[in-house]
Amino acid sequence: MENILVAGANGTTGKQIINLLKESQYFNPIAMVRDETQFKSFENQNVDVVMADLEKDVSHVFKNNTIDKVIFAAGSGGKKVEEVDQNGAKRMIHASVESGVKKFVMLSSMGADKPKEADQLVEYLKAKHNADEYLKNSSLNYAIVRPGTLNNESATDKIELEEKLNKRGEISRADVAQTLIRSLNDDTANKKTFEIISGETLIGKALHKVSAIEA
Repeated sequence: MENILVAGANGTTGKQIINLLKESQYFNPIAMVRDETQFKSFENQNVDVVMADLEKDVSHVFKNNTIDKVIFAAGSGGKKVEEVDQNGAKRMIHASVESGVKKFVMLSSMGADKPKEADQLVEYLKAKHNADEYLKNSSLNYAIVRPGTLNNESATDKIELEEKLNKRGEISRADVAQTLIRSLNDDTANKKTFEIISGETLIGKALHKVSAIEA
């Protein structure tokens, strides 16, 4: 099994990612959290857990643990977009490069490709854009997943996926979590950036389609 470090494990989407990884026969989750209460919560669930703060150096996480791949699902909730969503992501990417991580899956956002054109959340989208570009320009294999507006509906296991959708829409955190995990696979969405919303195509089939597109 591959060890998957989940940054933002205590978030609403992060918790769903951890739960799905726990059920996987291929991946073992390592929850990255920033305080003792969160640490004990995951420890009580028998989930491997490490402590780190995205506003500080995170290299110790990689030195002290075998990390095969990373899912970055952390976010500041709009409070510290530069420190966490941008620079925190960059710290994780840099540490992943240094430790030879095999793949980095980034939870981004629709609109991060052109943040200046956004009606709202401009600073957040700028931060996500800068983090995405930093990842693209690194030596890492990556998948950058840009969902529409997140909701808490149940999983459908179906999405609409394109490199650029040219329309807005919503998607459940459950379906986003599933898409992120499936993007970890070695033969899926390598060095790809794509947008997703709720749709009618099974997640696996949609990812197969984008994986087949030449870079």
